[in-house]
Amino acid sequence: MKILMLNGINLNMFGKRDPAQYGTITLDEINASMKKLGAELGAEVECFQTNSEGDMCERIHQGFRDHVDAVLINAGAWTHYSYGIRDALAILSCPIVEVHMSNIHAREEFRHHSVFGAIVKGQICGFGEDSYLLALRAGVNAAKHAQKK
Repeated sequence: MKILMLNGINLNMFGKRDPAQYGTITLDEINASMKKLGAELGAEVECFQTNSEGDMCERIHQGFRDHVDAVLINAGAWTHYSYGIRDALAILSCPIVEVHMSNIHAREEFRHHSVFGAIVKGQICGFGEDSYLLALRAGVNAAKHAQKK
């Protein structure tokens, strides 16, 4: 099973950016935890991060061509306004899980809305690094159910 973990704009700054909101864990540490849990669940996890919206869309397109089994995405601020990334995600036929370390519904008003909401299987937010691990478990389970159909 192949799981694609996508991280968007500014998330390479985890560990430095707003520790009160995101803690001190780095994206590299999160990626390592994801790969470790993925192996335990029988899934290969590929992690990708970019600050370029076009590069994110291209990686989503590649995921479609690679027939990944599930996509997990923390698009950062793009979550709230990138219809380009939303349209790229809508091309996928696999389950998509939206992930956020912070509880976006308890933050600034503009963060309460996700343009991806209508096309994702679900959203996990507010549990710090555990949001990623919960999303991976959900993505693997959703992919297994999709394969049975």
